[in-house]
Parts: sequence; C-alpha cells; structure tokens
Amino acid sequence: MLNRRPLIWFALCYVCGSAAAAGLSSRGVMLAAGAAALLALAAVLCRQASWQLAAACALAVGLAAGERMWADARNVTALPALLAAAEADGPRAAYAAEAAGTIVSAVEVDGDRVMFHMAAERVHVAGEAAPRGVRERFMVHVRLAEQPEQTVAAAWQRGDAVSVAGELTRPATATNSGGFDYRRYLSSQSIHWLLKVQGTAAVSQAAGPRWTAAALLGRVDAARAWLGARMDRLYPSDQSGYMKGLVLGIREDLDPGQFQQFSRLGLTHILAISGLHVAVFLYALAGLLRLVRMTRERILLVLMLSVPLYVLLSGASPSVIRAGLMAVLGLLAARMGKLKDGLHLLAAAAVAMLAINPFFLENVSFQLSFIVTLGLIIGVPPVRAAMPQWRRGKALLDLAAVTIVAQIVSFPVTIYYFNQFHALSLLANFVLVPFISFVVMPLGGAALIIAIPWESGGKLLAYASHHANDWTFALVDQLSQVDALRTIWATPPLWWVAAWLIWLGISFYVFGLWTSERNAQLRAASDALEETAPLGTAPMAANPFGHAGTARHPSSRTGRTLLFAIVIFALLLAYAYKPDLFNRNGTVSVIDVGQGDSIHVRTPGGKHILIDGGGTLSFRKPGEEWKERSDPFEIGRKLIVPLLMKRGVREIDLLVISHLDSDHIRGLQAVMESIPVRRIWWNGTVKKAEDARKLLALAVELKIPMYAVHAGQKYKLDPATDLTVLWPLDSSSASVSLLNEQNESSVVLHMKIYGETFLFAGDIDTATEQAIIQNEQRRANEEESPAAVSVLKIAHHGSRFSTGGEWLAYWRPLAAAASVGAMNSYGHPHPDVLSRLKEAGTGVWRTDKDGEVHFIATEEGLLFRRND
Repeated sequence: MLNRRPLIWFALCYVCGSAAAAGLSSRGVMLAAGAAALLALAAVLCRQASWQLAAACALAVGLAAGERMWADARNVTALPALLAAAEADGPRAAYAAEAAGTIVSAVEVDGDRVMFHMAAERVHVAGEAAPRGVRERFMVHVRLAEQPEQTVAAAWQRGDAVSVAGELTRPATATNSGGFDYRRYLSSQSIHWLLKVQGTAAVSQAAGPRWTAAALLGRVDAARAWLGARMDRLYPSDQSGYMKGLVLGIREDLDPGQFQQFSRLGLTHILAISGLHVAVFLYALAGLLRLVRMTRERILLVLMLSVPLYVLLSGASPSVIRAGLMAVLGLLAARMGKLKDGLHLLAAAAVAMLAINPFFLENVSFQLSFIVTLGLIIGVPPVRAAMPQWRRGKALLDLAAVTIVAQIVSFPVTIYYFNQFHALSLLANFVLVPFISFVVMPLGGAALIIAIPWESGGKLLAYASHHANDWTFALVDQLSQVDALRTIWATPPLWWVAAWLIWLGISFYVFGLWTSERNAQLRAASDALEETAPLGTAPMAANPFGHAGTARHPSSRTGRTLLFAIVIFALLLAYAYKPDLFNRNGTVSVIDVGQGDSIHVRTPGGKHILIDGGGTLSFRKPGEEWKERSDPFEIGRKLIVPLLMKRGVREIDLLVISHLDSDHIRGLQAVMESIPVRRIWWNGTVKKAEDARKLLALAVELKIPMYAVHAGQKYKLDPATDLTVLWPLDSSSASVSLLNEQNESSVVLHMKIYGETFLFAGDIDTATEQAIIQNEQRRANEEESPAAVSVLKIAHHGSRFSTGGEWLAYWRPLAAAASVGAMNSYGHPHPDVLSRLKEAGTGVWRTDKDGEVHFIATEEGLLFRRND
C-alpha cells in the first residue's frame, strides 16, 4: 500500500504539480489538478491509500502548482514601458541607461569581457524625467578596451555597491528550432535585461555593507579564488583547470577540448560536485575526527556543520545542494536514531529545494542529480542481487551494478540534452570514476589543504597525482576517439523520456521479483540436495546461474513480464534512434547563424546535405592576445553541431562549401570533427586565409573525398532529390588555383525535391547572375534546363549588387530567404533588393527577423514554416 511511504508520494506529487505549472497553461494546470484529485480518490476507494495520504498528495500538487504560478507571476521586469518599446523596436533595440545597485554574483573576468549579476535599486533610462526607484536584476556585460582594465575588474566582488552606465537590451531568444534560449535561461534567474557597458570607466565601485548575504557570499567567492590560485601553483597549466573543477567545482578554467572529450564518454558528472564528492569529503573528515577520539555524536554534529561550508566552497550548484541537503538530513536522522532509507532523504531534499526555488526544476544538473540518485536507490539492489555473490570480488560487482544502473537511468536525460551516447561510456565510468574519486580527488584535496601552511609539502603530494592525471587524460583521449562506437540521437519528445523512466522503475520492480524467486528456488534446491545426499557424499555447491530441473526458472508469469519489459525497451530505443523513419518529406532549413550562411537539407530518403557553416568574423589586431577568452563563441561548436545533433544528423552525405570566405566556413571545422562527412563539393580553389587552409587540411586529414564541381554536373542523392550545379564554369584545369576573392566563384546549386525547386546562390553579384542566365539559356537549347524555382536563397545576404531584376525575372521565385545578422553593419538586406523582390511578387523570409526558416517539400506541395 501507498501508506508505507507517505513522504515519497507527497514529494512525487509536489514535483508533478510544479512541472505541470511550468509546462502547461492555467487551464491545463486546473485539469492536471483535477486529474490528481481523481487519482487520489481512486486510491482511497481501492484501499491503496488512506484518505489522509490522498489529501496530502492532492495538497502537494496544489501547493507546488500554486507556488510556481505565483513565482511566474512575480518574475516580470519592473520596467514594463521599456519592455513594450523593446518588443516594438525589435532585436536592435538598445536604450542608454544608468543603474545603481549591488553586485550579487561572482565577477567573471574572461579576456576582454567581464560579467556579473546586479541587483539595481535605481534605474535612469535616457529620456525619462528622473531616476526611478525599482528592484530589477541585470546581467552586466563590460567590454574591456585595454589590458590594465582586467586588474581593475578583478578587484570587484559580490556585495560591492556599483553605479553603471551603458545600454539596456533584451537577451536573445532561440532563433533556431531547438536552439539555446538565452532569454529563458536568464528569466529563470529573474533577469530580463542585459546592461552592456564599454570599459571599466563606466563602472563606479565602492564597498557595500559588510553583513548582507551578498557580502558574505562575496567572501566565499574570494576564498574559492584564493584556493583556486593555490591549485594553480600545485599543478601544471594543463592540469590545474581540471583539478580545480574536480576538487573545488571551479569549471571556468577547464580546457574546452578536454571537457568535450569527457562529455563524449559521459564523464562530465565527475567534474560536477555532487553526491559522490560529498560522500568522499564526509568519509575523509569522519576518519580524521575518529583519529582524534571524538565521540560519535560529536562527529555527526561536526559533519552536519561542515556540509554547508563544503557546499558553498564547491560552488553551490543544484547537484551539490541536493547532495548536501540529503547529507545533513541523513546525519540529523542518524543522530536522532531515526534514519530511514535514502528515498525519504531524496524526497525531503526535492521538496525543500523546489519550495525554496521552483525554477530549480528546469535545471539540467537538478534533473540529472535527482533522477540518477533515485534510479540508484531503486535499481541497484535488484541488479546486484542478480549477480554472483562472490566474496572476493564483491567490491567490483558492487561497482558494476552501480555503473550499469547509472548508465541506464541517465540515458534518456543524456540524449535529450546532449544527443550523444558512447558505447565505451560504461567502461570509462567503471574504470575512471572510482580511480578519480578515491585516488585523484583525495590526493588533490589533501595536497591543497597541506599547501595552505606548507606549499612545498602540498606540491610533493600533488606530484603523486600528476602521472595519474596524465594517465586519465590519455585513456579518455583514446576512448573518445573511437568514433565507430559513438552514436548520435535526435532529441526525443518528453513523453518518451517519461515513458523510459516509468517503465524502467516498473522493470526494476519486476526484476527484483524475478531475482527473489530465482534465489529462493536455488536455496530450496540446495537444501533438498543436502537432505537427500547419500552418506559420505558432499553436497553440490549452489550454482548462481541455476540448477537442473524446475529449480532453474522462476515462475513463468514473472519471466513473461520480464521479457515483455525487454521488448518495450527495444521498441523505445528503436523509436528514439529513428524517429523520422517514416517521414517522406524533404526539409530545407535556413539556419540563423548571424551574418553568414548555413543551410541544412534533409531529403525524403533521409539523406543530409549541409551548405556552408557560417562563421564569426574576427577583427583582432596583433598584440591583442589578452582579449582572447577561455571558451570563445565558435559558431560551429556552439550552434551548428548541437542543432544538427538535436535533429539526429549522424552523418552528412554531402557538404557543399560554396566558397572559402570566413562567414561561410568557420563553423565547418567543428562540424567535420564532430559528425562524419561522406563527400565535399567546393569550387576547386584555395585561399591564403588561415581558416580556409585549416579547413581543407582537415578534410584531407579525415580522408573525406573532395570534388571540385562545375556548371552542368548533376547528382541524384536519392530517388526524390536531384542536384544540378550551375556555377562556376569548368576551368578545364586539373590543378587547384589560388583565388583570394571568392564571391564570384561561389558554387551555385539547383536542387529539386519532388516537384519543388530550390536555388542556392552563394555570394555572387549581378554580373555573375547574368553569366549564369546566359549559360542556362545556351543549355536550354541543348537539353532540359531549370527555368523556375520555388525558393531562392538570396545571394550575398541581400547585398545591393546582387539579386538583380534579370535574375528574378528568369527564375521567377515564389519565395526567397535572406541569411543576415540582426546586428549586421552592412545594411543587409539592402532596401533596393527588397524592393525588387516585392516587384517580382516574391515572399521574403529573413533570419534576422524570422529566425530559422523551414521550407517543407511534400508530394502535395510546399509548406513554409518560421522558427517556433
């Protein structure tokens, strides 16, 4: 009956109520609450729960939903008039403003950028009569102009009073389907505005009150920074960032490439302070306290008081807060002699965290921490019971059970957020997690503690872990490079994640029954053999895998249920791996990459074409290396690769490089390193630019076949997709030529899906457009030539000297798409181009206003869809 675990059911209902309010409308929340009340009534009528428990569960749903709705209602800006103006003015909206308040987050200095959260108490927007007293939180971005300003900014800390002058803008939304929504992310922290500042001279800083929460946390930040600096002196540069993340939870200095390798193998949880780290900390501290002969009661009290300090020093992420809460509650219950199982501690921690901050529910760290911990508590006992009960290898079998269960439980959440799973992840976690947790991390922590009074001694102890780290990095590097065992998964729907986790819980229960029946039958058979064995004959040892006869199998009903569970898991896996198996539509997606080009095509046969990869231009001068950030925004790694993986792109059948300009190719290096590419089409030239040289060299290194295409070439990618190259002309030269001005040699591609046609024009201008028209007219006399298109990709982002009247008259496009940056300084798309398109009766979609644009070709016709 449910009455045996009332706190667990209360917590479950509380989480469900909070989730319903977060994801549903007000009407949906009311329907969900009604459904919960009916379920509670049914549980009472079926005598599965007492009326007190049913009422408590219904109350939990109502309380959680009400709290989240109340939090959402209060989570609005205190500048509603300015918000309305910003929504009307669009993404370029920016307003000169001054704000005075307090720094309420750690100050991050990274290259030429400084970031911190500010709680403003007074805001003055240009044009207003007088400053307004408001309570508003800002994300402040300070752009540094000179290197000495880094020292000035490094002196700022949480709790300081500041006055800031800059521009207020709205955070960016997700302009691509499935892309990162920065506005929503900041909104979960009650931040609705960015305050962009130029130089430290625009920031006036003074010490704030000493005993505020922000000031106290500022001292914690200073302690973390001081400890991090100590760690820098103990370890070489290629290890210090890793050790700071491992011991202190400081991940800002972790090498991005190293983090990506750990991520591929599902090892990033090692670098996030969580329950394992808290457990190791408490075990080590308890051991030290026992050495000084402290009583059990005092040890428990010291441990309880030390946990909050450790949580603060390790960064107070949701995962460590959860672990800390469970540890404190468990220690308190142990001291009172009322310690129950871990499920009760987990339930209490979940309710406490959501009651304090309902927005925790949307945090990935919170979700993974609770889901994996719940899975381990429920799943490890039945899985371990099914394993051999060896005495000598007990520790290894225990570790295997924990690793297997953790992998199975975390799998749906992992592919939902990160879209990849490596088959060697199980091996990597089995080998590296205990080694790092019980060898490297304690050594690093002990070295740091010893180095505080005696740095030489700390360095001596740290040296013991240098080689361990080298071995770890080498193993991770080797395993992560086995790309044949790395799989990419499209983001599954939420119902699939819920179905996997619910069915996994049911399966653990059934597996537990099956294991119990099997072990009982083995014991009965063993007892029977001992009772009937002839005198002088040794009894037969129990076989952990079953005896002959009927004792080998548990009840047929339980076995059939277990088999049914396996079939359900296989079906769920098949659906998640091939969600679009029966999708016979072709999709052309013009991705918003700012001022650049990147177009993804999925054909009706499930093939994938990528045309260009965008790129962030750099105007950095020699001597400005100090401006380089530890993890700079790179369009391929941060935007294109995650988008393609979310859509389940496991390989790119054709990569088209229209030309070698930076705004078309800089994102492609990350694409080629992350997703297999089968073939490349390009214009057959090279360019002196470093990014072009690196890209072509990488293609050669990866042994990707490269084809220099020219006008007239045709290719049938699948039965419904035909490609025709319209430009450049055949040079009739076997050698690759050097060409620094690439625009007029762009690959111009015509594509036909079913009856719909698409034209991708690169960066050509009107002169090249006329040359293509003449060439196509000559071809029309000899063979069938494309004469009209459904969708035209506007050339050169809508430059004034492209997309001429003759071009539009020849192709007569039904729709056109312009890939332009919202903040571009070129004035693209030019008003003359827009005017010509309007005169031609062509509908225009723009990535700067519409975000990513999707054109869906079906057997019935063409559909247009903006980013949702």
